Amino acid sequence: MTPTAATTSFQCAVMFPPKQSLSLPTLSPFPTTAHKPLSLFTRTLQLSATHLTLKALISISKSESKKNVKCGCAVSSELSKDGGFIVVNFYRFVFIQDPELEVSKHLSFLQGFDIHGRVYINEQGINAQYSGPSKDALAYVEWLREDHRFSDILVQISPASNGHAFPKLKLRYKPSLVQLEGGISHLPLLDPLMRATALAPSEWRKRLEAVNKIDDASNENSNANCILLDVRNGYEWDVGHFRGAQRPDVDCFRSTSFGQSQSEVIVSDPLANVDKEKTDILMYCTGGIRCDVYSAILRQRGFQNLYTLKGGVSHYLEKEGPMEWIGNLFVFDSRLSLPPSTYKTEAVSETSGAHQVSEGSTFARCYICNSQLHELRHRNCANLDCNLLFLCCTQCLKDLRGCCCLDCTSAPRLRPVLPGHQRYKKWYIYRDMELQTNSTA
Repeated sequence: MTPTAATTSFQCAVMFPPKQSLSLPTLSPFPTTAHKPLSLFTRTLQLSATHLTLKALISISKSESKKNVKCGCAVSSELSKDGGFIVVNFYRFVFIQDPELEVSKHLSFLQGFDIHGRVYINEQGINAQYSGPSKDALAYVEWLREDHRFSDILVQISPASNGHAFPKLKLRYKPSLVQLEGGISHLPLLDPLMRATALAPSEWRKRLEAVNKIDDASNENSNANCILLDVRNGYEWDVGHFRGAQRPDVDCFRSTSFGQSQSEVIVSDPLANVDKEKTDILMYCTGGIRCDVYSAILRQRGFQNLYTLKGGVSHYLEKEGPMEWIGNLFVFDSRLSLPPSTYKTEAVSETSGAHQVSEGSTFARCYICNSQLHELRHRNCANLDCNLLFLCCTQCLKDLRGCCCLDCTSAPRLRPVLPGHQRYKKWYIYRDMELQTNSTA
């Protein structure tokens, strides 16, 4: 899959209205009557009938979902007509009594659909990022919203201009919807009061503009009682972030530890030594789920005034455009980096050049020579055993043959330098290519 920036400018956030729940028959493994247990033959017939009923209900639901796509929101209807590929993201914290059964229902429904991506389900809810033709992708959402537990999910949709953004479908039970050291199953994520207060994009923008109000005389932040916290990885910040947000000293969200230092003040921790009762913490991430999870941790640590950006950065860019935002948005699929114009084309010209990057900033710098970059897109090191995700200028890419450092250029397992925005595939593909070349030489 060749990751390229989206050429079609479109994105929407859909709040689906509640619909009547799909009622499935309740099946007891050993059904009995008031008089005597049912015979094995009778139980077998009943089990078969229930199985057929379940398949019939899913088939009917699937058919209705395909029809509902045509009468959805205006943007969904537009996508359904052109049949282009889209990327869909959503999550929901809700109690699921039998997640394995839930996984089976989803797999049954998606049979015959061209869906690739990651859909994880457990007792705490669902987390999904997937791509597919618009009709298939939206039909899945329509089917899901028939369940009252997911009727009001906030769905983020963006274009995938070059086919699938994911290599295959991974739909399974996963102990943690978000990867964090120690897991998240013990966190009170199902209690909304234990998570941060979600701010609509318009309210977030107002708060952000107040936080970033600069005193021309002192050149210092005028709002010392508010902290803007980027709850992502450092490499995501490198291609885009909200103005005023400190670069997170984190290579993987799994190891995030902001606000968890016990005694000593850590310089890299923006929450160290702050007043937990008086300081407002404004948290943001790509789609919102990481903020929700981490806000529960901070709430347990005693932080009182916690706020998150509803729907994450993608929802904000669609609603408010790139106001107070610098650069692109990193995404975890083959596209890697999306410009704000992907979400709201008409807002770009209004804010173009509004925020200049300071000369001393580490934003958009080549990992090797530290030169300023114009193309904000990561690549993986050609050394398979390194595979570092890094930003690189054209000259360094050429000089180090796609590697992140001089040492990696002499590694035993080197992949060829990929042109343009292509991404590496599995190592055996390049191994087989080399063997084929040697055999024909």
